[in-house]
Amino acid sequence: MQDIINNLPKLAKDKHNENKKFFAKLKKKPPKNLDYTMQDLHEHEFERTDCLECANCCKTTGPLFTDKDVDRIAKHFRMKSHQFISQYLRVDDENDYVLKSVPCTFLGADNYCSIYDVRPKACREFPHTARKKFQQISNLTLKNVAICPAAFNIVEEMKKRIK
Repeated sequence: MQDIINNLPKLAKDKHNENKKFFAKLKKKPPKNLDYTMQDLHEHEFERTDCLECANCCKTTGPLFTDKDVDRIAKHFRMKSHQFISQYLRVDDENDYVLKSVPCTFLGADNYCSIYDVRPKACREFPHTARKKFQQISNLTLKNVAICPAAFNIVEEMKKRIK
């Protein structure tokens, strides 16, 4: 798995222009069954991909924390929201709450998340390949294929299925 993770940024860079053109076309004229196709591709990929073997998303990027995420996680730790924010988060350039540092504070050495049951929405939905109106998040997907082997595989399979 580590070899795949190490090679992923280069693979994604090599495919970037091809993917960008594909997503531009997809945005202009999305197929009627796109959401179903994406759900199918997502489910198929995650039947054979174990995130616990990888956890590259948790090691290299941090999620955005919504106010609901902050409140839920703070409650889990029996803290006030402002305490949770000052201990773990910072405000980024776009005025969003993000982790102070990566890898994620809540990621264990075994790749398990210590707050899995209350994790942020962004973590629950990552790599966002089962999202409705998938064509609207093409810029995010272009970033995620360089981070997530499953997202990379889903996009490659998607290009074969959707001409």
